[in-house]
Amino acid sequence: MLATSTPPVIAVVNQKGGVGKTTTAINLAAAMVEAGHPTLMVDLDPQANSTSGLGLDAARARLNVYHLLTGEATAEQVIQPTGVAGLSLIPSHIDLAGAEVELATMSDRESLLRRALSSTPPGIELILIDCPPSLGLLTLNALVAATSMLIPTQSEYFALEGLRHLMYTHQLVRSRLNPRLAIAGIVMTQFDGRTTLAWDVLEAVRRSHPHHLLETVIPRNVRISEAPSHGKSVLQFDPTCRGAAAYRALAKELLER
Repeated sequence: MLATSTPPVIAVVNQKGGVGKTTTAINLAAAMVEAGHPTLMVDLDPQANSTSGLGLDAARARLNVYHLLTGEATAEQVIQPTGVAGLSLIPSHIDLAGAEVELATMSDRESLLRRALSSTPPGIELILIDCPPSLGLLTLNALVAATSMLIPTQSEYFALEGLRHLMYTHQLVRSRLNPRLAIAGIVMTQFDGRTTLAWDVLEAVRRSHPHHLLETVIPRNVRISEAPSHGKSVLQFDPTCRGAAAYRALAKELLER
């Protein structure tokens, strides 16, 4: 399904921090690779958590996503292998936070990433972008480059407010910059089925976004939380745990969509 001349690009986005965005990006990428689809992860977050979560030292990377955005390096030069066969990475760096000001002075600044990814090496069937927890220029670049956006959402009431902002942003980007941008889905994360609150929020999201809410729910699972400290996805760290099963199910649902 994913094998096309131009790979689909999914931006994993939520302006709210702590919703499991980076965790979802890492583990979804690993699940896609496990399903037979070579994947490229783009770490666009200056915190570089996807980079460290996949076992790479951001400080040691000679080239990173900043060099890609400024045109100092091509995608082929910046891409690095990871410990997961079939999963490659464009690393981030803390300096990217200050670079956002510099990028704002460049012409066609919202399309820098889209242009850079147009020369992605062959063999990659999917690109996943881990966005920063904001709706600034870096996230805008991701949405302009993407074919769809995946929205991880925590099971709490503040999530509903964040979803409204994201849907508005989606419409703005579609109308002005990227008419092809679709919504891959909303995925509930850190879900604790023992609490009434979690079920209430799930039902509220289902009512407000019935066509976008995915069936797969990512449970609150300690193995998911432990995996990044080992530089691994949860599918590597504990392949049989509930968290790994949930991310496999998420990958399968997205592929079937």
